[in-house]
Amino acid sequence: MAKMARNLAPSKRPAPTRSREGEEVLDLNGYVPFLLNALSNAWQRRTSADYRHHFGLGITEWRVLSMVNIEPGITQNGICRVIRMDKSAASRALSTLEGRGLLRFEAERGDPRKRRWWLSEEGQELHRRILDIALGHEGILTSEIPPDELRVFLSILKRMLQNIDPD
Repeated sequence: MAKMARNLAPSKRPAPTRSREGEEVLDLNGYVPFLLNALSNAWQRRTSADYRHHFGLGITEWRVLSMVNIEPGITQNGICRVIRMDKSAASRALSTLEGRGLLRFEAERGDPRKRRWWLSEEGQELHRRILDIALGHEGILTSEIPPDELRVFLSILKRMLQNIDPD
């Protein structure tokens, strides 16, 4: 089965493996999915703790709040599509944010289940405050990376995302 999966998408580089006692094992220092996941987990632990402590929001609520700010009038499906979030997590976050008075919605005529979301004035103010912290965290994350290398890295991340989820 493993050999078949390798043949589905052959890599242009040697496999990120090493030999351990004659057995092929992953070399985590070169295995892209591991490194991306480890980075994401470390990022979420660090930022989520700040957001919860200072604003009473988790990373999921911040991502939804931010997306509604980026695209006012967006639907839940639009949020899920853009930030690759599952519908139940988006629904819980929208409900939490609305309950705190940070979002408002309008239901589409003919289908009250299809809501378009906007930040309330309180939501806009909170977004401004969190944005400063979010950009500060990103600054820490990228502080030792030269701008030209960061541009290449971002380009590579976008291509990887397109490879795996062409949406």
